[in-house]
Amino acid sequence: MLSDDVVSAAQSGKAEAFSDIYAALAPGVNGYLKVRGLEDHEGAVQEVFLALFSRIGSVRGGFKGLRTLAFSIAHARYVDDVRRRARQPQLSPYDPDADRRAVESAETALLETLGESDIGRHLKELGPDQKEVLLLRVVADLSLEQVAEIMGKSTGSIKQLQRRALLKLKSVVERKEALL
Repeated sequence: MLSDDVVSAAQSGKAEAFSDIYAALAPGVNGYLKVRGLEDHEGAVQEVFLALFSRIGSVRGGFKGLRTLAFSIAHARYVDDVRRRARQPQLSPYDPDADRRAVESAETALLETLGESDIGRHLKELGPDQKEVLLLRVVADLSLEQVAEIMGKSTGSIKQLQRRALLKLKSVVERKEALL
């Protein structure tokens, strides 16, 4: 604990007195702010002493008064930090598995709707590439070139997939009609 003479010396502008005050009070102020949970407690200590030293001429009560003022300023910095954090949005990492806002694709919705119809049952008989080609060509109304680009295949292979898919669908439909 410093004497009241050090506060008087600081009030008259002696640099050594400011150093003594800082050395005596800074560890306690830093500990207080650190325990209170300030992210940048060391930066806040610097702010506290800038405010304290700018108001040192108005200090009454010697070293006890100065110490009270220092911790009052530290408490005000803590309250400011709490208010600042309360105004900031809380960020959390994005987890796509937990996001319920996801909307299923149009293709999935269509397949579920088609799956309940005769057409949907017929499409299940096709291979995945054949089904994809028919959906992109017929439902999405894309050109052969666009489908080829999307699927990463040549235009000729898309033509063949489409032809085979249509032939297979034709035979499936003819079989079902023969059973009726």
